[in-house]
Amino acid sequence: MGRFMAKAAKYPHSLRYFAMLAEQVLYDPNSPLRSDELYIPVLQAQVESEWLDKYEKLSPQYNLDLALQNRIGRPANDFRYTTSTGRTGSLYGIKAKYTLIFFNNPGCTMCKTIREAICSSQLLTEMISSGQMKVLALYPDELLDEWHAYKEHIPSTWINSYDKGTVIRKKNLYDLKAIPALYLLDSAKRVLIKDSTDVGYVEFVVANN
Repeated sequence: MGRFMAKAAKYPHSLRYFAMLAEQVLYDPNSPLRSDELYIPVLQAQVESEWLDKYEKLSPQYNLDLALQNRIGRPANDFRYTTSTGRTGSLYGIKAKYTLIFFNNPGCTMCKTIREAICSSQLLTEMISSGQMKVLALYPDELLDEWHAYKEHIPSTWINSYDKGTVIRKKNLYDLKAIPALYLLDSAKRVLIKDSTDVGYVEFVVANN
């Protein structure tokens, strides 16, 4: 992919055409083939191309900066969270073999589906009960009245929290263009799964890691 895009970058029409296709296939949140790792070379080719001016490079540079965050196998970005009681904590302060970050919004249908899938998983339920896995349910937006009204739907065994001051969005610590999103981290907070909605895949990685 990298060599192909580097070659295409020499030809403006080829670059724009394949960049458009790559965005649809590798970057669209609804694409089953979405992959930041495969999309990064496409963005790099656009940023480095002599055929794009500085304004045309702004969007790919922004997307590249996001894609380079929290890559598989690398340490996740740390952040602070706040619970409904006002208690604060940090991602790296969570001690467990696995940490599952669940970015969610109140009233989101897909969020409800994922929450129910996690609760229905015997493997994940056992790991949560034993303390081997911690689930950090994080609301990344500002409508706290809605979040407080919805908090009873989140299992008591999870850490139900929000991002006070929406720091994660403002600093682009995580790519939150699509919610819900699951991130699975190991005990050292290295990323095992990035920006997924597939609870079955979480089970697979945990069972085979």
